Amino acid sequence: MSKAKRLSNTCMLHYTKLVYRSCLLLMAAALYIFQRVRTGSGLLAELTRGKAVMTLIWLVFAVEMILRFFPSSMESMGCQKQFAKNYIPEAGGLLPEKRNRSALAVAAAWVGLNAVIGGLYFAAVLDEMLLIVISLAYSVCDMICILFFCPFQTWFMKNKCCGSCRIYNWDYAMMFTPLMFIKSVYTWTLCAMALALLIRWELTFYRHPERFYEATNQSLKCANCHEKLCQHKKQLRRFLRRQQELAAKVQENLPAVTASVAAKAGKKRRRTHGA
Repeated sequence: MSKAKRLSNTCMLHYTKLVYRSCLLLMAAALYIFQRVRTGSGLLAELTRGKAVMTLIWLVFAVEMILRFFPSSMESMGCQKQFAKNYIPEAGGLLPEKRNRSALAVAAAWVGLNAVIGGLYFAAVLDEMLLIVISLAYSVCDMICILFFCPFQTWFMKNKCCGSCRIYNWDYAMMFTPLMFIKSVYTWTLCAMALALLIRWELTFYRHPERFYEATNQSLKCANCHEKLCQHKKQLRRFLRRQQELAAKVQENLPAVTASVAAKAGKKRRRTHGA
């Protein structure tokens, strides 16, 4: 019997983030629904609670982003590779020639999506609270991308794992894009911190691109990985592959099974008529 693998500290950190971000999303969604159906004197109390929720959201993500500015042994190498201490030169390693095409495609897709959301907001189809809910939904999807399935990795970037992701530190800037439409100290300070993280990341990338690729940085090689964030994605891919193989076998054997059932039904009818 094989021994179960222990989750790394980095995995545990991301599962913890998934849990409390999901709780924040559910809290904000519940408040939004409650505000939409409540009328009368109770509205002021609900708005007061809404401010408390926004304060909590601000504190949680402000702390997350401040910590992201500094090296951490708990965080993924995906965001930590920007720091000089995590760069181990690879002898003879060559940088890829086209380093920004996929990243620009992601940026264009994200701007397009959120331009639609912004247009709906200014058309009064969406309100401010719903933009906050969307932003929190993005934050939960961020953890899902890291732990289970990432459409940006699969359809755009084609990188093997989070450790070698070119746009890993875009997460907060992407997460808080809907908040830039809301005129509030809370939202604009979150957007400003996210933008500062993004600018620092991009400046580091252009000054030290060798830190960002497995071919030039040994820290990004599987042999030196201790976080194992990709194991759940691999398990999910294996499960889906097995389901596809099973479905293919069922489809392949279906004509024979159908013919066998039809033959048995025919024999039964003949025996019935013969009797």
